[in-house]
Amino acid sequence: MKALIAGAGIGGLTTALHLHEAGIEVEIFERADEVRELGVGINMLPHAVAVLADLGLLPGLDAAGIRVRELIYTNRFGQIVWQELRGLDAGHEAPQISIHRGKLLGVIHRAVIARLGPDVIRTGCRVDGFEQTEDGVVVRLGGQDGWRGTACGDLLIGADGIHSTVRAQLYPDEGAPIWSGIMLWRGATRWPIWRDGRTMAISGGNFAKFVYYPIEADPAEPGMRLTNWAVMAKVGEAGATPLRREDWSRSGIPDEVLPFVRDRFHLDFVDPASIIQATENFYEYPNCDREPLPRWSFGRVTLLGDAAHPMYPVGSNGASQSILDARCLAGHLRTRDEIEAALSRYDAERRPATSEIVLANRRGGPEGVIDMVEARAPDGFDDIDAVASFEERQAVVRGYASLAHGRDR
Repeated sequence: MKALIAGAGIGGLTTALHLHEAGIEVEIFERADEVRELGVGINMLPHAVAVLADLGLLPGLDAAGIRVRELIYTNRFGQIVWQELRGLDAGHEAPQISIHRGKLLGVIHRAVIARLGPDVIRTGCRVDGFEQTEDGVVVRLGGQDGWRGTACGDLLIGADGIHSTVRAQLYPDEGAPIWSGIMLWRGATRWPIWRDGRTMAISGGNFAKFVYYPIEADPAEPGMRLTNWAVMAKVGEAGATPLRREDWSRSGIPDEVLPFVRDRFHLDFVDPASIIQATENFYEYPNCDREPLPRWSFGRVTLLGDAAHPMYPVGSNGASQSILDARCLAGHLRTRDEIEAALSRYDAERRPATSEIVLANRRGGPEGVIDMVEARAPDGFDDIDAVASFEERQAVVRGYASLAHGRDR
């Protein structure tokens, strides 16, 4: 069996590792001219880390990232709304890991090259379309220099992101991604350690949110961490067209983000304006998703990761869910004779679960707990239980966790 994969991102490369372990040949097509370690910080939830650990990647993740011990939600004044242990400290079988997105991609990419060989990824080679035959798939390819070609395989996996060419052929009338009206700015810089150096904080509420967590230790300076920050704020109307197209590598503009944090946040662990101004380069991204699909798999073609279920970046779930997709898909593919049935089983297992998360993220995900508190107590509180009971706050956070973790609750 040979699988063709459109996209060499986290989902596509993790899928390649799983398929290789299952004895399935793989060829990956990546439109960029190289697999680059770009981006800033992300969080890998325990269920996704467990999948990567089963692939033998945990030492690499530990070397590049930070095991999160605690997550704290606060209002914009730093008053604690909710706090909980995470990962191993919360009783999970695997840690939660905060890591630079590029470093995570690098760990997976190096494993693919070591196990599958350097020629398995064809860079500078985009998937322009496909045709299904009685016993396979023919993919139309294109290059930046005008080159055109084809490749043949037994199945095609569209892991080519929110602007997926594969998805566009399956759903030609879908249109552009849907913007929430919220802009996301993200950056990372070296910053003094806070608490134990393994704590994550999410602060604010409906007006703006500030996210803060370490993603890499510095052995030469134990008192410092490469620290990720993010700001999410509403700048337009939901469903409108963003001022600038979605692009994870688009540079942010300080004067656009600073008004959302300056003089508004009063946190005892960091001044948001100071860490933003200390960051040499940071990025902006309009908060976009797409409507959940009624179907991912069509014959010998299916979707995975952001091509299948792009979601708002709340709840630390985007990359984590693509990794779960990869494991599930490989688990269903057993023989060449049942490819279509296997893709249907994968669709039936993963699509409903991820659709729920897409919709939950639109409602604010677990961060809805600080939205709720800010709506009721915009100027702070003396007693959090008088604003929202423990049970009410727990229902918001734990309800989302049950969606994100599935069986691993």
